[in-house]
Order: sequence, then structure tokens, then C-alpha cells
Amino acid sequence: MKACVSLIVAMLCGLAWAGNPESCVSRCDEEFNRDAVCQCDRQCPQHDDCCDDYGHLCTAEEGPPEPKAFLHPEDEIPVNHLYSAPNSCQGRCREAYDKHHPCHCNDRCQKFGDCCEDFDSLCGDHEGFSHSSDAITNEELQGISETIYKVDTNKARKEDIVLNSQNRVSPSETGSQVDRCPEPLFTYVNEQLFSKPTYAAFINLLNNYQRATGHGEHFSTQQLEEQAVFLREVMKTAVMKELYGFLHHQNRYSSEQEFVDDLKNMWFGLYSRGSEEGDSSGFEHVFSGEVKKGKVTGFHNWIRFYLQEKEGLLDYYSHNYDGPWDSYPDVLAMQFSWDGYYKEVGSAFIGSSPEFEFALYSLCFITRPGRKCHLSLGGYPLSIQTYTWDKTTYGNGKKYIATAYVVSSTQ
Repeated sequence: MKACVSLIVAMLCGLAWAGNPESCVSRCDEEFNRDAVCQCDRQCPQHDDCCDDYGHLCTAEEGPPEPKAFLHPEDEIPVNHLYSAPNSCQGRCREAYDKHHPCHCNDRCQKFGDCCEDFDSLCGDHEGFSHSSDAITNEELQGISETIYKVDTNKARKEDIVLNSQNRVSPSETGSQVDRCPEPLFTYVNEQLFSKPTYAAFINLLNNYQRATGHGEHFSTQQLEEQAVFLREVMKTAVMKELYGFLHHQNRYSSEQEFVDDLKNMWFGLYSRGSEEGDSSGFEHVFSGEVKKGKVTGFHNWIRFYLQEKEGLLDYYSHNYDGPWDSYPDVLAMQFSWDGYYKEVGSAFIGSSPEFEFALYSLCFITRPGRKCHLSLGGYPLSIQTYTWDKTTYGNGKKYIATAYVVSSTQ
């Protein structure tokens, strides 16, 4: 009798899970399940196979950092992935905290007194470290984000964009894949914006990628030059000059060229999300968008959204968050179909300049990698979430950008 009861309970539990195999309801922090459609374990952000509701069901707002537990839990590395030299910083500078290592090589280890002996020689200031770099406070981040907001002269004016946001849905309705908005999101965009140097350079990059993961990217000489042009143009703006000045003052970079070289690597450096080497990058994922396992991943840019909608490749379904700003940039969290592939929550700035988004995402990735980064825009609080790509590195152990997005109240 007991065996029958146990079997019935197991069957009911299996049916309950099978009823919603694409949700993290009751699955947060579970072990990896190769039979599941999507995952809810702590490593799923790095592998880009999380269920769409992982963000708002399985992650919580972080409190003050505590010694030896200051990074996002997704940054932890399994025991079987320990470095072959766990007592050295060779190849480990800027790594995420790992409780299994006897000593550490990140920019907080001096604060906690647990650096490896060769930390100074391998991870000194030439790597962008400062022994006081962790002194960057939330107040300082809010200050620089307000400065960036104020000096951005290339953002859209209210008359440049007319939105038709139509139907707003509750968070519980975002997974229904129902098109509740018969009209496009963008009623009008003043395309003269796109002739500005940073906009034009940004748009030239958007079609340089194959959106399906598992297909390697191979850039032509012209496409590589387009990346260089974009970096040159954004670095001419007051937005990026303010960002560099802030990071230079914090001893993160000793020269503007070092800063630009690092931006190029962290954003445009290729890594593999699928079966082929070099099929993805931070820039492609965040700004252009990708498709993996039949779902849209990344795609957090309003210009890309507008251009794809204009071409008839994107169908706006609804939104579940609209930011408090009464001028641009604003924030919108949208549901949409991109050429037949669904995006449950795609949060994005609206009306922002390319350099504005590039600056804020870079700021947060450099200063709060893998965690929520708390900023301020026009007196309103704003958070940006970044994740590091941990499977491969560049330079002396630096991490690529896996993703970065503005956090809506539903995420």
C-alpha cells in the first residue's frame, strides 16, 4: 500500500512539473535537468538556458555584501572546475569569488585578507586593479550615472518618438504569448537621429551577426572596421569621456587607450554559446539579439526594435512595465515576437543614445559584474543587471559580457 501511495505522489509531482515545463515555479536552485526545456539552476545565466521567469522568481535584491560571499551566486564555480593551480593568481585575475579556492584574485581580496601570494605581481595596477578600487560606493555610481544622464545631448526629444504602448499586462500574463496590441509600438520616429555619428555607427553593426547561436561569427575587414568606428565615435562624446574620467579617477584604467581596448574585448570579443566556437558576443546578445532553443535572448535595444518592427520582422504583443520618466530616455519592458520567436520580457531604454546605453552597461559591468548595479537617472532609482561569461576569458583572466539589461519592476 505504501509503495502505491509513493508511486501516486511521484506521478502527481511529475505531472505538476510537466504542466508548466517552461517555468521556474517550484524549481529555483534545482539541479541541472537535461530533460527540461529550460533550466532554473544557479548556472543557467552563464549557459543562457534559463526559463523566462527565472529572473523574477529565482533572484532576489541583494543586501550589503558580506566577506567571501559578495558576488552573485551564479558566479560560483563547481568543485570539478577548480584551476590547476588554486594557490596562484595565474589566469585568475578578476575572477568571481569561489568558496572552494584557498586564496583569491579579485579586487576585494585585499579587503578580506585572502589574496594569493602572487596577487600583487600578477594582478597589479596594469590589470586595472586598485587596492582601494572596492571603495566605489553606490552613491558614487549614482553620481556618475546622473552626470552621464545630464551630458547626453544625443538622446531623443519627446517630439522625436511617438509610442503606442497599448495594452499593459500583469507579470503573470507575460508567458501567454498572446498578441494584445494590434498596432506597432512605434507610431513615429524622427529618423534624422540616425544620421548622428554614434547612431549611424551603431546601426552599421546590427546586421553583422547571425542571430542563431551555434553558428560561428566571421567578420570581414569592413565589419571589423565598423566596430572600430563605433568605439571611436562614442569616445568623442561627453558621455564616454565622463565615464572614462570616473573610472580613471578610481584607478580602473591608466589611459584612455587601455579603456578602449578593454571595451573592445569585453563587448566584441567572441565566445561560444552553442556548438561552434565564436558564435556570440556581449554586443550581439545585448543590442542585436539572438535566438537559442527557439527563444529570443538578449535584444535590449530600442533602435534595433524599431528597425525590425519597421521591416515587418517584429510583432509587438504588450508591455508590463513603463518607467517613471516623463522625457527620454525612458524604460519599457515588452513582450514581442521576432520573426516567429517569442520574448517574454525584453526590457530596454527608449529614446536613449547608443553611447548612453553603452556607457551605463559598461559602468555596471566593470564595477558590479554579475550583480545588480544601482544607479540614478533624473532623480529616479534605476538598476542594471549584468552577468559575466565564465567559460572563457581574455587578457589575464578578464571576463566577457554575457548580458546586461535594465531591470524593470517585474524582473
